[in-house]
Amino acid sequence: MDEAGKQRVVIEGVEPEIDCGRFPVKRTVGEPVVVEADAFTDGHDALTCRLLWRAESQAEWRETAMEALPNDRWRAELTPTAQGRWLYTVTGWVDPFKTWRRDLKKRVDAGQDVAIDLRVGAALVRAASERAAEGRKQGDARVLAGLAEDLENGLDPEERLQLALDEELGQLMDIYADRSTATVYPRELGVVVDRERARFSAWYEMFPRSCGPEGKHGTFRDCEARLPYVAEMGFDVLYLPPIHPIGTTFRKGKNNAVAAEPGDVGSPWAIGGEEGGHKSILPELGTLEDFRRFVARAAGYGIEIALDVAFQTSPDHPYVKEHPEWFRKRPDGTIQYAENPPKKYQDIYPFDFENEDWRGLWQELKSVFDFWIDQGVKIFRVDNPHTKPFAFWEWAIAEIKREHPDVLFLSEAFTRPKIMYRLAKLGFTQSYNYFPWRNLRWELEEYFTELTRTKVRELFRPNLWPNTPDILTEPFQTGGRPVFVQRLILAATLGASYGIYGPAYELMEHLPREAGSEEYLHSEKYQIRDWDLDRPDSLRELIALINRIRRQNPALQSDRSLRFHKADNEQILCYSKTAQDDVILVAVNLDAHQPQAAWLELDLEALGLAPDEPFEVHDLLTGARYPWHGSRNFVRLDPNQVPAHVFRVRRHGHSERDFEDFT
Repeated sequence: MDEAGKQRVVIEGVEPEIDCGRFPVKRTVGEPVVVEADAFTDGHDALTCRLLWRAESQAEWRETAMEALPNDRWRAELTPTAQGRWLYTVTGWVDPFKTWRRDLKKRVDAGQDVAIDLRVGAALVRAASERAAEGRKQGDARVLAGLAEDLENGLDPEERLQLALDEELGQLMDIYADRSTATVYPRELGVVVDRERARFSAWYEMFPRSCGPEGKHGTFRDCEARLPYVAEMGFDVLYLPPIHPIGTTFRKGKNNAVAAEPGDVGSPWAIGGEEGGHKSILPELGTLEDFRRFVARAAGYGIEIALDVAFQTSPDHPYVKEHPEWFRKRPDGTIQYAENPPKKYQDIYPFDFENEDWRGLWQELKSVFDFWIDQGVKIFRVDNPHTKPFAFWEWAIAEIKREHPDVLFLSEAFTRPKIMYRLAKLGFTQSYNYFPWRNLRWELEEYFTELTRTKVRELFRPNLWPNTPDILTEPFQTGGRPVFVQRLILAATLGASYGIYGPAYELMEHLPREAGSEEYLHSEKYQIRDWDLDRPDSLRELIALINRIRRQNPALQSDRSLRFHKADNEQILCYSKTAQDDVILVAVNLDAHQPQAAWLELDLEALGLAPDEPFEVHDLLTGARYPWHGSRNFVRLDPNQVPAHVFRVRRHGHSERDFEDFT
């Protein structure tokens, strides 16, 4: 037997907690963590529970009182104030003073004699005075000693009762409570706290080599000239596919041809040549100094540069000669190229993470991140992380974020759900996901409920991409402009973070390489494209409008408040997001070909509205305003005009925030 036998409080069911505390939850600076726990004891004694939390670098715990909920559930919240790793846990103890005061009220209400009870309370207060003295809080000790004397020997019984229930006495007794038998939850749980861009971001992907004039190979100076265009559309992250030298051995030709023709530029993901590897730049793009200048110029527009990190090589990469042990050999002595049978990628060699020098490989790959961080890059899109060992990512990301807590990692893992979620647990900040293939209403509602209303939301931040250089889904191939508008609005309002691959998106590139394929015809992965950015049918103005709406409405800057509302037409998807007094309600026509109408059945409580309260909805896409009343309201959406409403909800009698009307 030991002193733990005196700990009568049971603490369990702590949330959020990922895999018994094995992995941390995710937040951004200033984003609260609401912590709940079950806490109870034998008998009927009152409890006190505290949330303990601190930055991992700090020694002292901060404390927040936990609120008692029904059924022995307790709740409090912490708000991290800086990037890095934070810790939290829960403690609780049987509180004799709270028990005494609760029972005293009952006895007084029943008209019982409480003279002895007041002496019991005085003894409790006197003991607290002694604890204050032991803690060298002599002023509080004297105050408590005086209160104990008044409580026990005061002349006026009514005054003694008032003193027993005095708020100041309760606060002092809280501070100097007897915690000698307190229970502390046995696990310290983690929170990884990132900067705001981890939660709210708008990404634009472009190929630098396609930024040159009249189809010539682009340079970083040409990319600088493209920055105003990207900034005007309102993107804050500009993502570049690999910018490294490209191998010539087994180089792919246009449209993924097995053999390249003279002048073919190859795939940027076939990394490495005579000029260098993952820490080198394709000479046609410019120099390292040019790249650093480009990063600085982008920052002047409020844009961060995100780089693609693809841990694979071309047959010409320096690693192949310098570290042949890092690659798997076939029986004929050649190196095993990448495969996804029946597909073959002879221009790419995967690493063998099970080689004898795996530690050296790990260190070298981490140094790739270190190198580009030194050049000013703080965001990385990681290619196919699910094809590399989980243990490597857990180690590498932890090491990098220990030194650079502001670095963010986007996981390009279009894979099975459990693998996507595991990568998020291991440290990836955001992730690609199944959004491109969720088109029906029930699919969207089911998937986004999973992402925002279950434990998944504590660890997985979706970044919604309607298209990528690898993905041109069937609706885009056949649905025309309405699909591009519809999917843009869905991505930008369902998700606080989203991205598009452009200029293919705003110019509505839709032709597949062949029937049944999601590969683009004339894919930019294998050739330079000359884009007409000033085409009159471009979506650039609509994209700029939507990104302005996102920036001006805090409700769209987080995913946790997403709620779906009922509509009596399966072609109409309706949902809302809220942030204090900012309420956004979206209705989207999922039919790209026909107008659709529906009666909406709104969850007024989720919108912060009373059942009989009139309110106004202001369409931020068109500027139109409509008076609505109650939960049942009508919408009609024509895909050939604007296939969605993005409403700001305004209660009558409340002044609306200033907002420019865009039409």
